[in-house]
Amino acid sequence: MVTRAQHNPMPPLNAYVSSLGGSPIRSLLSLAQDPDIISFGGGAPASESFDVEGIGKSYQRVLEEHGPRALQYSSTEGEPELRRAVAERMTYNGLYTEADDVLITSGSQQGLGLIGQVVLDPDSIVLTENPTFVSALQAFALSRAQFRPVDTDSGGLVPEALEAAILQYAPRAVYLIPTFQNPTGVTMPESRRREVADVLARYNVWLIEDDPYSELRYDEWTMTPISADPRLTHKSLYLGTLSKVMAPGLRIGWVRGPQEALDTLATTKQGTSLQTSTIDQLAAVDWLEHNDLDAKLVPIRAEYRRRRDAMVEGLDAVLPEGYTLNTPMGGMFLWATLPEPFDASESVMDAVRAGVVYIPGMQFYVADPKPSTLRLSFVSNPVDVIAQGLERLRTVFQ
Repeated sequence: MVTRAQHNPMPPLNAYVSSLGGSPIRSLLSLAQDPDIISFGGGAPASESFDVEGIGKSYQRVLEEHGPRALQYSSTEGEPELRRAVAERMTYNGLYTEADDVLITSGSQQGLGLIGQVVLDPDSIVLTENPTFVSALQAFALSRAQFRPVDTDSGGLVPEALEAAILQYAPRAVYLIPTFQNPTGVTMPESRRREVADVLARYNVWLIEDDPYSELRYDEWTMTPISADPRLTHKSLYLGTLSKVMAPGLRIGWVRGPQEALDTLATTKQGTSLQTSTIDQLAAVDWLEHNDLDAKLVPIRAEYRRRRDAMVEGLDAVLPEGYTLNTPMGGMFLWATLPEPFDASESVMDAVRAGVVYIPGMQFYVADPKPSTLRLSFVSNPVDVIAQGLERLRTVFQ
């Protein structure tokens, strides 16, 4: 009988990667898997918004019409039909794109990881908003990048502060989420986007523009991506995804960028995953061909707006007097700041014991973390469940 050895030491792991540790946010979200806990933590779209029937029909059609192809290996760059569909959607949203400008990835998180490997050397400086998306920091940290914050205000990154930081730190890249930013929900106005583009056009630095949320807008307007500025064509890497508008389980994302960069990203992708699932790509294309995405998004946007408003209104009876709160024009998140001496990190386990989860804001900072901040997601739960969760949260902060 073969048994596991009890005393032999395990061979060593990569010391640097092992030192990074896991994500505290992921640890909190694992607690939210308990069905008795109401989660305001993760950025998960509402499951009831998924077109399960329509997506199922797409898989069925793909298997019936293209079965051998759908189950076979395919190109690292992505299926041609999907690259064309993505390029058409980005062009429709103000960012002129051709199919050859697109690399399909297994979710935009893979795109962030590939960009970290290809663009960043050890000790390369990345300028970021502060706070910013934790998983992007994790992806770039694997390349041993160093992070420096740039001042922000209610309109996002401050252009003058960006130029000063570029001159001070000589960064390799600037990472931005200009539309419905995670975690703050802030959207950079058009005038400031032009100012940021003016700054970036003057320097030899990459723009990494992350845009997972712009389709989830709650008013009739769109914001032009910074990457649309033609002066940035050769120095912009733009990330998008179907996770928030179709289904995150499909793991369909993309990177738009200059050809030489995409070639290197594709070579790097070959060394880690070879390709993105063929059948998932073809099913996504089929669904997009048989459905009007804009029409599908109308009721989703309306429902998410209801949920946002319900949480904003309900929080007034939950958070302590003197709090501040954003009301984002789209996306998934509310960002609250509590009055001193409240510490959202110290209260989070009290919230878990009360049956509700939020994310302490300290996790999102690259410098000078503010313990009084917290992020709440409003899209995952219907209005009545939001009310229940807020009542549980009230016992923590009141």
